[in-house]
Amino acid sequence: MALTPSTMLALGTKAPAFDLPDVVSGKKVSLEKFSGSKPFLVMFICQHCPYVQHVKSELARLGKDYMAKGVGVVAISSNDAANYPEDAPGKLKAFAQEMKFTFPLLYDETQAVAKAYSAACTPDFFLFDRKRELVYRGQLDDSRPGNGKAVTGKDLRAALDALLEGRPVHDDQKPSIGCNIKWKKGQEPASFA
Repeated sequence: MALTPSTMLALGTKAPAFDLPDVVSGKKVSLEKFSGSKPFLVMFICQHCPYVQHVKSELARLGKDYMAKGVGVVAISSNDAANYPEDAPGKLKAFAQEMKFTFPLLYDETQAVAKAYSAACTPDFFLFDRKRELVYRGQLDDSRPGNGKAVTGKDLRAALDALLEGRPVHDDQKPSIGCNIKWKKGQEPASFA
């Protein structure tokens, strides 16, 4: 497990397009599906990462809480399933069903979407405003496996609440920390190789 921080993509970046299969329904889900939503949250997660396992219940709660308020939420797994079979679509489907995720969990087989978002780790979070401009990227909260801090989602929830209330999102944002995305051999972005 390589401990990897977020790349901290530049604020204001437009949300890159995607069109990926939902591991539960098998249907394709695209960025356009969320055109009517208020803010839009993209979470890069996987099934096997201990950092994702540590926060999985909060991810499920966060989805339920904020989708009810009109926020578009999607999770994407981009790991190389050939070398990390726990992150293959079938295992991801079981994971999504076990956790009762209310948001789609998409599989990025080519890893092109992870590259477009400059995703570096799992979990990695990208929050966009109504104009689909990036206003938050970084950690869920200060909790990490073994550090004894409660998983609350406070950093990401504060950003979501600010957007929903029409307030600016605080620009003091800490990188998320997690396992590196498991790139296919020869597919690593130049900045990660």
